Amino acid sequence: MPRLAIVGLGPSDAALLTLGALTRLQEAPRVAICGVPPALSGFLRSRGVNVVSPTPFDAAGLLRGIPQAVSAAVAFAAQGDAALGIPGHPLLDFPGLPHLLQAAPPAGVDIEMVPGVPRSALSAAAAAPLLPLPAVAIHHTWEELVEIMARLRACCPWDREQTHASLLPYLVEEAHEVVEAVEDGDPRKLCEELGDLLLQIVFHSQIAAERGAFTVADVIDALTQKMIYRHPHVFGEANITSAQEQMQSWELLKTQETSIKHRESLLDGIPKSLPALLGAQRMQEKAATVGFDWPRTDGVLDKLDEEMAELRNALSDGDARQMREEIGDMLFTVVNVARRLGVDSEAAMRGANAKFRGRFAAMERLAGGGAKALAGKPADHLDALWQSAKHHETG
Repeated sequence: MPRLAIVGLGPSDAALLTLGALTRLQEAPRVAICGVPPALSGFLRSRGVNVVSPTPFDAAGLLRGIPQAVSAAVAFAAQGDAALGIPGHPLLDFPGLPHLLQAAPPAGVDIEMVPGVPRSALSAAAAAPLLPLPAVAIHHTWEELVEIMARLRACCPWDREQTHASLLPYLVEEAHEVVEAVEDGDPRKLCEELGDLLLQIVFHSQIAAERGAFTVADVIDALTQKMIYRHPHVFGEANITSAQEQMQSWELLKTQETSIKHRESLLDGIPKSLPALLGAQRMQEKAATVGFDWPRTDGVLDKLDEEMAELRNALSDGDARQMREEIGDMLFTVVNVARRLGVDSEAAMRGANAKFRGRFAAMERLAGGGAKALAGKPADHLDALWQSAKHHETG
């Protein structure tokens, strides 16, 4: 199977060409280079690199991932072992890489990656006058974060073993920690947790880039296009004056997007793995965008009374299955009440949990402290401790 080595040439300066990259280019029987100045091309030839001239495909088109250029590059590689020199680092500075990685295997071409100095590196910018020199500051850049992730995947055993699936628990955990930081009202903690969540996005994007699926640049591009498309009143000439109108417009525009046209239901886009209260609220919100909603909140409260009556009947019948179903109906209706009142039911439940946690811990402290402080206490004594905890909380 012919092998194509994709070699990073650094920021178009021979002084920043790595020894590994130069050695790999010298070993290749044929070398095609893309987007580098004549001086670097001449330097490579002077070091014995067999640079093919002219380049047998549209080099600029390949760097952007144009299909015709990608096909021509694959055809070039299929003729025998070769190398492809590209500016910067293959994983960071080659937008067309995912397309090339997808097209190579069906043509029987094996791909090898040889890193180079990223074009975004501060030292590279200082050495190449045509690249903008960022102001000296203690703040790191987005490009540095992406480069760090690429290096972690290349050099750290733990990071190298991770997959999209293995990272899911961390993604969920980091999202919950962001929620906790917001509810704690701690800006410094929120800043840190948002960074941890961002790392997960960069991590998943890097794994996808290595497999030729997409890069973090594709993620940003898709998000930007989506936000522009779904806000025609901001980036276009549509007239939307209320949040309700925007929600309806948002859902309508979503149904017209190619990526979700296959959905059979308006509710298909709601992840089944969402927490139950949040999932219920999202379903109700989407249903409301097409008019399926209670006209008045009083009607929802009447429905809640009805569900409670049905639960009492299930209790009297001793029907466990029916009790579970009626409790579910009652909770779903409570979420509907919360939504009608503008209350986030998931946040309200977390608040109630936090309140109970605090009061229960106060009861334990009042009883002498420790996890077993309340064990064996009679009910009236526990109730008195609860009331005392409430009193101390309000006092």
